[in-house]
Amino acid sequence: MEVFIKIVQFILSLSLLIVVHEFGHFLFARLSDTRVEKFYIFFNPKFSLFRAKKVNGKWRFRFLAPNVPPTYEPDGFTTDEKGRKEPKYKPVDLDTLPEDDWRRSPENTEWGLGWIPLGGYCKIAGMIDESMDKEAMKQPPQPWEFRAKKAVPRLLMMAGGVLFNFLLALLLFAMTLYVWGEQYLPNSAVRYGVVCDSTALRAGLQNGDRILSIDHKPVDHFTQIVPTLLLEDAKTIQVVRDGRETDITLPDNLVADILQHQNSGFISPRMPAVIAEFMPGSPAQKLGLQTGDTIVSISGQRIFLDQIRPILADSLHRPLTLGVKRGAQYLEFPYTPDTTILGFYNQSISDLFQFNTTRYSLAASIPAGIRKGWQTGADYLKQLKLIVKPETKAYESLGGFIAIGKIFPGMWDWESFWSLTAFLSIILAIMNILPIPALDGGHILFLLVEIVTGRKPSDKVLEYAQMVGMLLLLLLLLYANGNDIVKLFR
Repeated sequence: MEVFIKIVQFILSLSLLIVVHEFGHFLFARLSDTRVEKFYIFFNPKFSLFRAKKVNGKWRFRFLAPNVPPTYEPDGFTTDEKGRKEPKYKPVDLDTLPEDDWRRSPENTEWGLGWIPLGGYCKIAGMIDESMDKEAMKQPPQPWEFRAKKAVPRLLMMAGGVLFNFLLALLLFAMTLYVWGEQYLPNSAVRYGVVCDSTALRAGLQNGDRILSIDHKPVDHFTQIVPTLLLEDAKTIQVVRDGRETDITLPDNLVADILQHQNSGFISPRMPAVIAEFMPGSPAQKLGLQTGDTIVSISGQRIFLDQIRPILADSLHRPLTLGVKRGAQYLEFPYTPDTTILGFYNQSISDLFQFNTTRYSLAASIPAGIRKGWQTGADYLKQLKLIVKPETKAYESLGGFIAIGKIFPGMWDWESFWSLTAFLSIILAIMNILPIPALDGGHILFLLVEIVTGRKPSDKVLEYAQMVGMLLLLLLLLYANGNDIVKLFR
């Protein structure tokens, strides 16, 4: 059930982002009197689940309908400048088609729902895009086509999707801050220090360290410690160890090491062992422990939750004494372990530590949402910089659809859903603005060159650039999703 909920949230979030992105293209196209031939949610090779279009003044609807042939037909052959034979096409006379033929009323947009839930598209007339409609581009430019418009309107059409994704992210961040506020774990509240994984131990940290600052800059939010280490090229970390402040010089390969072992957690708050619930057949329950008890020591040694399993593993079949705090009482329970677990669920981190929540009025949530969106975008750009640094091996952590789907919680939570959708909207905007052919940023780059030089790239150049860009994106998609599959088997 959890997997199903994750998938539903992922598809719903992706659909919303795609609709908003493509609507940005659509709006600026219509504002410049450019025709939009199709607006689809999801992709529709061969057929569509649903489509609607106003034909001759009447709305017409189709379900499970095959795709409509284009508005041109073969018209013999022609020879190019190199003497190669190419097919020639001519426009279809729409007035000769049946009244309900979907090729009629080309000025109206065909709206549809595809059957591959991985995206969507907005097909603007006269534009070389992922449809690679080469035949249509061989016809003379028409006044309603993208290619017939001046450079600035075309630039706005291309930037519209990215702009709308940014605006959506800022709106969602502001909305979540207004409705739920911003909850975080203050670093100062992590009073028992941290639990380290092997990567953190290699970096010089120890279990129980209380982190004060990074490069002598205080860290207020506990969850910002690892991102700061990754993104700010940190050199030192300051901790309190055994009551004394200690300065730790971080190894040069720390970023690569964290990314290589990102699933292990690096650091987490050290928690006391407070019993919330017992497992069936729990050894602790058989000893007489109760929910709410805190296990504070084993054979006189003060312990925390992370220390129980290693101690039991080293003491199998040897008598121990569990020191337990129950209210104001201190109790001792003799115990000879024959397993490495005591069989209980610990109280959650939110029960054991004091989280801070910042509330925002409607007026205050807007600038706060803008700041959060700006910071999220800046942090994501820093992550992209890591990917192009071979020494970090950050490219090995790239993920595809499975990785994205996993970030959604296994239970429906509107706060998490909207926050993650805002985060993904920022990512979608940044990825699309990259100057890669086939992405909006690639089209924008060519348009900026045209504005500066006054010369428009030929359709052939744009066509080849589109093909190269699509190939690059396909390879990136295969690599990222291949990483997901490898991680599943690992």
